Amino acid sequence: MPVHESIASYSDLAFQSAFAVYLLAAVLLIAQYATARTSRVEERELVGAGAPMQPGRIAEEPRKPLAERLGNMGAAVIVVGIALQVTAIVLRGFATERFPLGNMYEFVTMATTAAMLAASVFLRGQKYRSMWVFVLVPVLILMFLAGTVLYADAAPVVPALRSYWLPIHVTVVSVGSGIFLVAGVASLLFLIRMHQPEGAEHGILGAIARRLPDARALDRLAYRTTIIGFPIFGCGVILGAIWAEAAWGRFWGWDPKETVSFIAWIIYAAYLHARATSGWRETKAAWINLAGFVAMLFNLFVINIVVSGLHSYAGLN
Repeated sequence: MPVHESIASYSDLAFQSAFAVYLLAAVLLIAQYATARTSRVEERELVGAGAPMQPGRIAEEPRKPLAERLGNMGAAVIVVGIALQVTAIVLRGFATERFPLGNMYEFVTMATTAAMLAASVFLRGQKYRSMWVFVLVPVLILMFLAGTVLYADAAPVVPALRSYWLPIHVTVVSVGSGIFLVAGVASLLFLIRMHQPEGAEHGILGAIARRLPDARALDRLAYRTTIIGFPIFGCGVILGAIWAEAAWGRFWGWDPKETVSFIAWIIYAAYLHARATSGWRETKAAWINLAGFVAMLFNLFVINIVVSGLHSYAGLN
């Protein structure tokens, strides 16, 4: 199977450009996050002062606060970054003439793209804009690792992956993983908000908490994203079992990848159950949700890189 080197280089350039664009968006949104409180104080002072307009002077339209302008710029830059990520995936597929999910670099690229698309859906509006910073941080970390430690040159996949199940199974799993990233961030911020309630002014956590949405909104966001990601990821696990039967003659063999994926899915099932159970639906449930995301990261890095198994297709040299 031929590899088109020029197209592969354009794919890498699009990926690197997406990383740079997300980094710029993070800077803008951090600035927006830092200036939000100052802007609100200035607005209250102007309203309280009620400065009269001078005679003969034409009334001007109020200027948008700096925080809002920075936030709007950051949101626009994020759209560009998502477009570049999608371009990188498409070009990688054209370069290798296969579905671009044959190694960890390609999987992380797909999963982070899914996370950004999911965040675009769930974090719409000014209410959740402050959360974008906390979504971008893990996305940037994962993209940095994908572009350095996990990077693999565009090449044909190993024979075991030359199956129509590859785009079906791995795409579903990567989309579910991306949605779980947003859910994990929401639960983490919910825990911060619960320990630093409205009016808390001291320390770094207090500075972070007072700019976040209220705890109830963060809890609802974590639940909504998990309840969507849970069946998607579960379908990915089931499709993987079907592929395993076609490839290895059995549906389930307790391979490390299979086992940890199943454990992660069970943890998310426990979260959904705890979220509906009186006495567990707040901080205890959020901790379970975070445990599920940690299990997903463990599955991605430790199982793929350290542990040897039938799923050892990381593509690392």
